[in-house]
Amino acid sequence: TIHKSQGSEFPVVVIPVTMKHYVMLQRNLIYTGITRAKKICVLVGTTKALAYAIHNQTVSRRNTKLKERLNNNCL
Repeated sequence: TIHKSQGSEFPVVVIPVTMKHYVMLQRNLIYTGITRAKKICVLVGTTKALAYAIHNQTVSRRNTKLKERLNNNCL
């Protein structure tokens, strides 16, 4: 998955880009997926879905509670 691939590279990357899972269509995820490819990147899907992803700059807030965990462990 794109999330698991952050910081890694692969010779070939195939990214499905469809409206079926439109919640995942975000510009930053498409960018991350494309930049993981060393040689070949293939986008499979529709231009409508790709356009939606490119224009969707919404970044979901992550509730990791990292700040609280760091504060509790640093006491």
